[in-house]
Amino acid sequence: MSGTDVTQPAGAGVGAGTGDLVAPDSGAHWTQRYSAAVMDTFGPPQRVLVRGDGAYVWDADGKRYLDLLAGIAVNALGHAHPTLTAAISAQLGTLGHVSNFFATPTQVALAERLLDLARAPHGSRVFFTNSGTEANEALVKMTRRTGRPRILALEGSFHGRSMGALALTHKPAYREPFEPLPGGVEFLPFGDSEALRAAFAPENGGGADVAALVLEPVQGEAGVRPLPAGYLALARELTSAAGALLALDEVQTGMGRTGVWLAHHHDHLGGGIVPDVVTLAKGLGGGFPIGAVVAYGERAATLLGRGQHGTTFGGNPVAAAAGLATIGVIERDGLLANVRDVGAGLRAAVSALGHPLVAQVRGEGLLIAIELARPVAAEVAAQALAAGIIVNPCTPTTLRIAPPLILTAGQGQQLVDFLAGLPRDLGPEA
Repeated sequence: MSGTDVTQPAGAGVGAGTGDLVAPDSGAHWTQRYSAAVMDTFGPPQRVLVRGDGAYVWDADGKRYLDLLAGIAVNALGHAHPTLTAAISAQLGTLGHVSNFFATPTQVALAERLLDLARAPHGSRVFFTNSGTEANEALVKMTRRTGRPRILALEGSFHGRSMGALALTHKPAYREPFEPLPGGVEFLPFGDSEALRAAFAPENGGGADVAALVLEPVQGEAGVRPLPAGYLALARELTSAAGALLALDEVQTGMGRTGVWLAHHHDHLGGGIVPDVVTLAKGLGGGFPIGAVVAYGERAATLLGRGQHGTTFGGNPVAAAAGLATIGVIERDGLLANVRDVGAGLRAAVSALGHPLVAQVRGEGLLIAIELARPVAAEVAAQALAAGIIVNPCTPTTLRIAPPLILTAGQGQQLVDFLAGLPRDLGPEA
């Protein structure tokens, strides 16, 4: 199979599943140790990965994989990027951590860069976190400071696994084991403009008790579902009239993933709106953990006062250096244009296959969904992995593609070739 470099070390895999007979340092060996030592919240690992280079990773048995998931949209620059590695190493060798009793130049510089990239007006501010769920947790606390009790979110939403962020997440399987969750969250049908208007209608008080409407411009976890054109503009109009915050979760779609810095900057998605809050993470650090809340304008930026929120690692100078390096490489190497070009080419090539198993291809930039005609996404992903390609079956019928922003058209063709070779009658009829 094209793109698969199988170089099995001597003895690798010998005795897999037979206890002490597994070869030292093999995938089976590390999987055994993982199962005995790591909490079973993710299930058994599909592979044990030991190194990466660009858009490729290698497992413990020496097999190479084209990484079209990138740590779920995290590794914006791919693996082991020399500029990112050098920036992290230099910062850690200079000043690694200081607590938030102090500031560092990298923290300040990254906040300024984010405000610029986010097109935030005067008076805007940034709060740094360690992850996307923590950014959304801070967002929930900001909404409480408005004095209003209701938060509106959408069906199909995913905003994280911590308790506040989980309260904004729609999927019952994620929520129900941990209820009661923080209250006041209501879910509206996805992309339904009439339902949105009704939530702010006079008979519902005009939305005077709504603290915030929280939206993902493109729902990633639900299968890469973009909001319909005009929806965000309507959301801005209604929230502004009601005095409610419009908050955008761009944890997955931000930092160039869709071919612009933030997904709502696409005219057909955002229509030129200015939100009140945007949350970021994933691609921001290029693989180093960091998240951020961008609060637009004085009102949003001052909702959390001194002592009302905090974080140990947020704004860590090493994470900030990673963020600055990632932004710098995206700009220097023209990766936004690459995302747009390679993403459009990949979507077109998959659509052009005319394969009966491919029902639809959708998405923006390099956040792509391949909708299958049958609920065989997990089986297709398993076959892809065996063929040396990593994709994510995010729903029973949807493959999610979120590769490094450095992906080339030639590398993307490996996925097209794989899909072309799939059995036309794979799986049961839907």
